[in-house]
Amino acid sequence: MSTSVHLPPNLLQAIDRRAHALRISRNQLVIRALENEVQGGANWAPDFFARLLDVEPDAARDVDEMLLAVRKARRSKPPRRL
Repeated sequence: MSTSVHLPPNLLQAIDRRAHALRISRNQLVIRALENEVQGGANWAPDFFARLLDVEPDAARDVDEMLLAVRKARRSKPPRRL
C-alpha cells in the first residue's frame, strides 16, 4: 500500500545521505526506521552514550592505536565516508 508523507527538506536530505551511505533506497531506510520505532526502538538506557564517553585514558589511547593499525592495513580500497 502506498502513502505520502510530507517531510521537511533538511530531514529528507539527511534521509537520502544515510540511505546512500547504507546503499539502500530511501523507501527501505524509512521502512526500517518505522519498523524499529514501532517495535520499541533500541531501548538504550538514558545514560548509555554518556557512559561510552567516560573511558580511561589508556583504553582510549589503545583504541586509537588499534584503529590506526587497521587503517594502515587496508589494501583494496579506501575507507567509505559516512
